[in-house]
Amino acid sequence: MIKLSSLPRICVAIGRRESAQLQRLARSACESGERFLELRIDILDRPETGIPVIRRVMRQHPRTVIIATCRRTPNGGRFDGGIDEQAEVLGRALSAGAALVDVEIETAEAEPQILERFRGSSRVIVSCHDFEKTPALGPVLSRLKKIPADIYKIATTVRKPSDNMRLLDLASGNQETPLVILGMGEAGAPSRILGPSRGSIFGFGAPDAGAPARKRGGPAAAQRPGPHAATAPGQISASLMRGRYQVQKRRSSSAVYGVIASPVGHSMSPALHNRAFQSKRIDAVYLPFLVEPGQLADFFRVARELPVAGFSVTIPHKLGVRRHLHSVDRLAERIGAVNTVYRRAGKLCGTNTDAIGVTAPLEKRTPLKKATVLIAGNGGAARGAIFATKAKGARVTLTGRNARRVRALARACGVEAIEREKLTDRHFDILIHTTPLGMSPNVDSCFFGDDIPADLVFDMVYNPLETLLLKKARLAGKQTISGLEMFLEQAAAQFEIWTGETAPRTVMKKTVLEALGAA
Repeated sequence: MIKLSSLPRICVAIGRRESAQLQRLARSACESGERFLELRIDILDRPETGIPVIRRVMRQHPRTVIIATCRRTPNGGRFDGGIDEQAEVLGRALSAGAALVDVEIETAEAEPQILERFRGSSRVIVSCHDFEKTPALGPVLSRLKKIPADIYKIATTVRKPSDNMRLLDLASGNQETPLVILGMGEAGAPSRILGPSRGSIFGFGAPDAGAPARKRGGPAAAQRPGPHAATAPGQISASLMRGRYQVQKRRSSSAVYGVIASPVGHSMSPALHNRAFQSKRIDAVYLPFLVEPGQLADFFRVARELPVAGFSVTIPHKLGVRRHLHSVDRLAERIGAVNTVYRRAGKLCGTNTDAIGVTAPLEKRTPLKKATVLIAGNGGAARGAIFATKAKGARVTLTGRNARRVRALARACGVEAIEREKLTDRHFDILIHTTPLGMSPNVDSCFFGDDIPADLVFDMVYNPLETLLLKKARLAGKQTISGLEMFLEQAAAQFEIWTGETAPRTVMKKTVLEALGAA
């Protein structure tokens, strides 16, 4: 039987309804260098057709380690047969070459003798899944350990940031127990990425669903994966786990950074900062933290316990984050918003790099002194743009969708407010758009109609590279600036604050373009 210590840190979980698709994804994973697969036989329309797939994989790639899973429908799987039929399928999978079987706790409790069929010929995983929440984990582990097994797996749905911490604490506090932990859902990404460095024997990744991946090792392979076919909510592709997050190299001592946002899946910051750390050979990982409104206090508990060395702040937390920090520097205090958090003497402190992100791209095109600037928006990004351009001598006017909030922000910043309906009679040198309108996936949204009241249009949205607003502006013969320029400027400043090293700007730009599919 395989030694647990020899298992790779990433298992590629593959599940498809048709055996031909299952075979194609398994072959593609093996050809790209993966050697640890979970084949979800229960997802097949005809589970018995998974057996020849296992046999072919083992014949063509004999060093591959396969977990066979045939989870029953009442327990969160798709196999509608009885326990005896489930055991029969798993037994045939072992005969075909699988090295491990995954049996859900409900089956193991109902028919403990079933596991005896597998002992001696395979490693047995007993798993518990909670598709609703992350419950108290101590009782879950105690329940699992009543069933003798080689590995215990706990997969729960993460509802708030601290659910990740509880999963990681369980793994790090029970290293004498062979345990696999993971958090399901988008919010569970931190536990999936950090789990193997905190005591989880391995983690799961999804296969790339497109053409066979390039051999791993090059930056393009690491940063530009294709679409993937997840078998569980929130599953990250194996190519991202291995390339972007370098899960196989992470240690418990690796520094942790990240971005807090809601939503967070669209952010290019993880691609950019992880590649920057790698290019500088810094032992650090940058994570996406989904932090819903009302969850900031919960996240800060995680930030203290992990600990998080620093993080980016974006929508909708740039204003609210201030009250959770030990200190905020004068720049961020004047702007009234924080987009960067760093540690000094163990304390979490805040600053704002958006200002340089706004002015640097503009000053490459036009002088800001005495320029007329229209800013659209009323959040933290708008506050930063107001402060940055005013400090350079520009005359600023503010507009937005919420007239009351626009007036309040304009009064607080000492600038003019104008209702968007009255813009038809005005024209400006520069327009700076700071709302999320037009951001992927809502690419058909636009704050302005066909008449854009400025000569130079700067959209802070960088995904997509050319928003509908910028396209309209370009077609109207106006000069445009993509949000990518601001994103890179502020991100480079963040990197330098966190690390004290010069930001690898060329690498950062190339990485974001690759991640956006524009390289």
